[in-house]
This record gives sequence, structure tokens and C-alpha cells, in this order.
Amino acid sequence: MGVMSRAATAPSTLRITEIYASVQGESTWAGLRCTFVRLARCNLRCAWCDTTYSFHGGEKRTLDDIVAEVGRIGIPLVEITGGEPLAQPECPELCQRLLDAGHEVIIETSGSLPINTLPDAVARIMDLKCPDSGECARNHWPNIGYLRADRDEVKFVLASRGDYEWARDVIREHALDQRCQAVLLSPVFGRIDPKDIVNWMLEDALPARFQLQMHKFIWPPDERGV
Repeated sequence: MGVMSRAATAPSTLRITEIYASVQGESTWAGLRCTFVRLARCNLRCAWCDTTYSFHGGEKRTLDDIVAEVGRIGIPLVEITGGEPLAQPECPELCQRLLDAGHEVIIETSGSLPINTLPDAVARIMDLKCPDSGECARNHWPNIGYLRADRDEVKFVLASRGDYEWARDVIREHALDQRCQAVLLSPVFGRIDPKDIVNWMLEDALPARFQLQMHKFIWPPDERGV
């Protein structure tokens, strides 16, 4: 009985790859100071992934410890990222704890897992995986129905013309520009000429926002903790 009681009161934990302060490199928050909490683990293996170091390992830390470190950094905006943050079931609890501490919280998720488990106040940046990622079949399409027009964003990472055309068709079919705050198109760094994406968007009058990963131009593309 004593063992069961101790287990029942054990503090919630998450496996953390890194926590650091930087500027937001993408989304409509681009350029703002932000604290990043990178969770370990991912259920996908995208061909172009730039954070494979988060797939394994990570330090097991209590939610109290994580929230305290974010508080010491002292930046109001916090992004939960990965890996795939929703691969750890304690992620929504961490989001709520950060909200309760007065932070504005955004999460970047692959869209392969349900996003409706998150607190309502969390802004969600949801990827939809294009064909060249190798994980297109893992998109959890019911997530589109959970999007909020006032705070959520959908991102497509493009490696080819085929990826662009797939994203264009999905945007049109689901009227994504009506369902969320922003639709974002990003090139895979070093794999496609950004000018091509811009030209295609102009030709198609696509209701989306082009973006580059700002941090990869400020620091070396493979640098961690930025």
C-alpha cells in the first residue's frame, strides 16, 4: 500500500533535450525573443529532419524544474518543440503549468498526433507533412477540424515542386486560409531555391505566407541551442 501511495504522488516528468533562449525563427512570431523547451522523442523520421539529435536520450526532469528554469530565463513567450512534443503524454500538463505561470505558450507539432489534447490557450503551429518528407501518410487529418482561426498556424515544409503542388492542393481543398491564422510555406534548407516557391505562390495567387528559417541565416544551420 505504501509503495502504491508513493507512486500515485510521484511528480510528472518529461524527457528534455534542451532549454534555451533565442529569437523565434519562424511563424508569425518570427523575430521575437522566445524561450524554447525542446522535448526528446519523435514518432516520425522525416527525410530532411534537422533535429535528429532529439530522437533519443534527453534528461528526465520534473515539470516543477522545467517551469522554474523557464521562469529564470524570464522571457514571456515560450515555445514547446521537439522532436514531437506530443509524443510525451505529459506535454499538455507542461503547457498548462506554463500558462498558469503567466507565459504565452506556442507549440510546434508535426500534426501526426491529435492536437485537441492541448489547453485552449496554447497557440498551435502544426506541420502537414508533404510527400518528400517520407511521412505524408502519417498526417492526422482530423486535426484540421481542431484548428482555430484566431491563433493556430499550419506549416508546409517543401523540398520540391511536387511538395509545393501537394501543399497548394491541400490548402485549397480544406480552405486552410479560412481555418487558421496563417498558412506558412518553408523551403527545406539547401534543397530547393526559395525564389522558386515565391514564384509558384505568385502564379497561383496562393493565400499563404512564405517564410525562411531565420535562425539558419543568423547562425550556422546545424548549430544547436539557437
